[in-house]
Amino acid sequence: MKIATLVVDDEPIARHAVLRLLRDDPDILIAGECGDGASAVRAIREQSPDLVFLDIQMPAMTGIDVVATIGPARMPATVFVTAYEQYAVRAFEANAVDYLVKPFSRDRFADTLRRVKARLGPVARPDDGAAIRQVLETLRRREGYLDRVPVRVDDQVTFVDVNDIVWIKANRNVVEIHLADRTHEVRETMTALAERLDPRYFARVHRSAIINVRRVRSIHPWFNGHHVVTMDTGQKLRMSRYQQEAFMRLVSTRVEKAPDE
Repeated sequence: MKIATLVVDDEPIARHAVLRLLRDDPDILIAGECGDGASAVRAIREQSPDLVFLDIQMPAMTGIDVVATIGPARMPATVFVTAYEQYAVRAFEANAVDYLVKPFSRDRFADTLRRVKARLGPVARPDDGAAIRQVLETLRRREGYLDRVPVRVDDQVTFVDVNDIVWIKANRNVVEIHLADRTHEVRETMTALAERLDPRYFARVHRSAIINVRRVRSIHPWFNGHHVVTMDTGQKLRMSRYQQEAFMRLVSTRVEKAPDE
């Protein structure tokens, strides 16, 4: 049985180099090629390939964004293709995730392909999703906090600037991202998303609500130690008394810094 393989890279020369090496292997069936992250997400969802060669550094939607959108547990076997520094390579190695560093040799490519075939053999590795998740968390910490959040709109993936987020609501295994004029649903937990947002600008005011501090209009006392936060859209959110001290400290810091920003 042949291994259906998708190649994703925004650089045509690098993409064609991988495709050329894959065509030399009789066990590989080329499922397609993509030059950007959004088309890669569509191809993975529609074609369900067995294997993906995925470039990390792509404009607009990176390889990390692709995996986050699909979900590490639902990703096919993945070989990350990267020009990253040694820090990223150590992250791949520590989690036994296959990777190629550009430029790579024919021998190095062959080694990677042998490891992938062994993984896709009769004895599958059940921890691939966890390993990929650990790599992404390491790279995210290195890259810093999110500037944009990938969201699905009909059959396309678009991006929301974090500055446009008013507040975020937890809803079981998904979060609702509320903008001034619309709402997007993202399949991610509140805790996971909170870790990727800059804590200087986003505060958890309730176990099921995160707000953009820059979009706060006013704060009013309520009862039993609770407060009501009014956003610049007019939306009113209850703030847990357990979150009040940390939130007020954050707001005070923002007010003090405002004239210099």
